Amino acid sequence: MVFDVERIDRTLRDIEKAIYPDTEKVTKYKVFDSNLQGGEDTALDDSAWEEYVTGELWGGYDKHRWFRTEITIPERFKEKNLVFRISTGHEGEWDALNPQFLIYIDGELIQGVDVNHREVLITGCAEPGRKYSIALLAYSGLHDRKTVINTELCVLDKLIEDIYYNIKVPLSVAKLLEDKDDNRLNILDVLRQAIDMIDYRMVYSNSFYNSINTANQLLKKEFYSEINYNAPLVTAIGHTHIDIAWLWTISQTKEKTARSFSTVLNLMKQYPEYKFMSSQPQLYEYVKENQPELYEEIKERMKEGRWEADGAMWLESDCNIPSGESFIRQIMLGEEFFNNEFGVKSKSLWLPDVFGYSATLPQILKKCGINYFMTTKIDWNQFNRVPNDTFMWKGIDGSEVLTHFVTTSDYRKSDGENITFTDKNSKTTYTGIINANQVMGTWKRYQNKELSNETLMLFGYGDGGGGPTKEMLENARRLKYGIPGCPRLEIGFEGEFFDRLNEKAVNSKDLQKWVGELYLEYHRGTYTSMAKNKRYNRKSEILYQDAEMLSTLSMLLGEEYQSEKLMNGWKTILLNQFHDIIPGSAIKQAYDESHQQYEEAMKLGHEVVEDSLKKITGNIL
Repeated sequence: MVFDVERIDRTLRDIEKAIYPDTEKVTKYKVFDSNLQGGEDTALDDSAWEEYVTGELWGGYDKHRWFRTEITIPERFKEKNLVFRISTGHEGEWDALNPQFLIYIDGELIQGVDVNHREVLITGCAEPGRKYSIALLAYSGLHDRKTVINTELCVLDKLIEDIYYNIKVPLSVAKLLEDKDDNRLNILDVLRQAIDMIDYRMVYSNSFYNSINTANQLLKKEFYSEINYNAPLVTAIGHTHIDIAWLWTISQTKEKTARSFSTVLNLMKQYPEYKFMSSQPQLYEYVKENQPELYEEIKERMKEGRWEADGAMWLESDCNIPSGESFIRQIMLGEEFFNNEFGVKSKSLWLPDVFGYSATLPQILKKCGINYFMTTKIDWNQFNRVPNDTFMWKGIDGSEVLTHFVTTSDYRKSDGENITFTDKNSKTTYTGIINANQVMGTWKRYQNKELSNETLMLFGYGDGGGGPTKEMLENARRLKYGIPGCPRLEIGFEGEFFDRLNEKAVNSKDLQKWVGELYLEYHRGTYTSMAKNKRYNRKSEILYQDAEMLSTLSMLLGEEYQSEKLMNGWKTILLNQFHDIIPGSAIKQAYDESHQQYEEAMKLGHEVVEDSLKKITGNIL
C-alpha cells in the first residue's frame, strides 16, 4: 500500500513517546569544583558545598565537578521500573570532547554517562519512600564553554519499549530494500497488521496493553521465533576504541577507561548475551591502579566467558617509526600482562586505527606465536584500495599471517534528499553501530564472500571511549534471527571468529596474498611533525638497549640486574609509541606530558648505565 512506511514510522514515533509514562525532575544538587577522591562517599559531609539548580551554567575548559543529591521514590512509582536520565544539551554531538560523567549510586560506581549513554537503571521494582544517594563526577571536556545539566527520574515501561524495538528493527530493514523486493513487501505487510492491532484510544489503559501483547505475539511469530541459519552471518563483538592520547591527555584517558569499562559491566548485568573485547594492557593497568574493584569485576566477567582480552601489544602502537626491538617489547610486555593477570594468550594483533604497517610485522608475529592480524584503517586509502578483506599477509622474510579487515560501513548513506547505496570502496569503521544499516553494510562491503559467509563487526562508540549502548544490544537481540533481506547477527568473540575463518580460508585456492608493507595513503604529515618526540623515541630506544646490555654484564659479574628501573623506562617508551602520540597527531598538552615522561625515562636510563659501568669497572679492577 501507498505510504505504508510513513504510516508505520508515524506510529513508531507515538510508541516511542509512550516508553516513559511518568517522570520526576531532579533539580537540586550540592557541588564542588574538583575531582577530589571520595566525592561519592555517602558519609561525606558536603554541607559546605555550593548549591546548584539544574539549568544553571557550569563547566569551562578541562574542568571537573562533583554533583551530589538524594532522591526519594514517590508513592506513584511503586513497583515500577525506574531509570535516572541525564542531558546536557549536547546530545547528537561527538562524545569524545563533550561533558562526561561517572555516576555513583549509594557510593557504588555504576557506569559512565555521555551523550550516547544517558540512562542509568535505578531499580526494576521501585519501593516508595526508598532513598538513593546520587553522586556524579563530571568532566566538562576540552571546549572552553559553559553547559547545563538536566536530570530526571523516569518510569521505563518495558512492554512498550519491547514493541517499539520489535517494530523498529524490521522496519529499518524494509527501508533499506528496493521498493519491489519481496522481503520488503512481506515485512511491511506484517508491520501493517501489527500496528492495526494496537488500541490507541487510551494509552496505558488495559485495552492498550492487551492490544500491545497481541501485536507482540504476531511480531515474535513472524520475525523472532526461528533463527535463519541460511542467512550470511555478521559476528559482532562489543568494543570501545580508546586512544591513549589524542585530543586529550593520558590523565584524561584514565578517566575515559573507567567510564567506558564500568558502562560495559553495568550493561552486562542487564544483557546476559552481551560480550565485549578490549585490547591494550596499558588500559587494564590504569583500571587496576585506579579502580581495583572495577578491575576485579572485569576478571570475573573473563572467567564467565563474556569479556575477551586480546591484541598482543602493550598498546596499539604506531607501526612505522618504532624499531623492531620495540615491536617485540610491545608484544612481550602485553603478553606477559595478559598471561599473568588473566591467564590468556593473544590470538591476534589488534590494530584497527594505526597509520600503516611495516613489512617486518609478519615475521615478528609468527615468532611471538600470534597467528592473526586485524585492522580496518587501510580501507581509508585515498587512491589504491586493497582488493581483499581476507588474505595472507607475507612479510619480507616470507612469514605469513592470516589477515582480516573489518568491513563495517553503511549499507545506504543519506545526504539530504539523496540516498545512495555504498559499494566496495566505501569507508569502513571500527566504531560500528548495531542497526540494520550497518549490519547489511558490513556484509555487502565484504569482498571475499567466496572464502566465507561470515564477517566481523566491532560495535560501540570509540576513539574517546564510551562503548556499546543499550539501543545496540536491543537491536542485536532481534537481528540475531536474520530478518528477511538482512544478514543475521551474532554476538561472539573475535578470536573464535578468526579460528573459524582460518579453518575455512587457509587452504582455499581463492585465498590471496599481500606481500610487503601495508601502506596507508592517509594522515599525511604524521611522520614529519613533532620531530622532537621522534628524536626522544629513538634516543631512548638506543639508550635502553645499551643500559640493558651493561646491566646484564654487571649481573654476570655478580651484581643485581636493575630490572625495575629498566622496566619502568621501557613502559614509558612503549606508551609514547602510541599511534596518536609518536606520529604527531595529538594536541600540545599530550606532547608536554610526553616530553616530561621521556626526560624522566632518559634520566633513569642514564642512571642504570652509570651505575652498571661503575660496578663493571669495580669488579674488573
